[in-house]
Amino acid sequence: MSRIGKKPVAVPAGVTATIEGKQLSVKGPKGTLSMPLADEVTYAIEDGNVSVQPANGTKRARSFWGMQRTMVANLITGVTTGYTKTLQITGVGYRAASQGSNLKLQLGYSHDVNFEIPEGITIATPDQTTVNISGIDKQKVGQVAAEIRRWRKPEPYKGKGIKYAGEFIFRKEGKKK
Repeated sequence: MSRIGKKPVAVPAGVTATIEGKQLSVKGPKGTLSMPLADEVTYAIEDGNVSVQPANGTKRARSFWGMQRTMVANLITGVTTGYTKTLQITGVGYRAASQGSNLKLQLGYSHDVNFEIPEGITIATPDQTTVNISGIDKQKVGQVAAEIRRWRKPEPYKGKGIKYAGEFIFRKEGKKK
């Protein structure tokens, strides 16, 4: 039994959830999100809750159960509060600046990296070494953060690079004489 799947997802006031065909649509104050429904799981909207149950007793249906419930919860959280990831840039001369629909990164290469900001994502740079990525789609926010981080992953000797806020970088000792 899925402990996560058993719990219904509460739909807060100001948010509407509807099932149309094979799509679950959630509309809230921050926007509208939708996801395709899996055939292995049944969905029901009742008493201000969205409940998810396996359609049959197969292993595939049980494995989809908890994941689909979490995806529904992510949709509702996205349209109510949204998601934010923070990246920190460490290194001499490494900096970031958002310019319109581009993020300009200086990461020690011979050229500046211009990252085009996808639609539905907002990037703010409160200072030169911090990048805040926010949006209503959790997957999209995480993907954009991973793509920006990929330009210069943190290295273990000096810790230079782009890391997530709160991420621990395992540090190695340098050469011994």
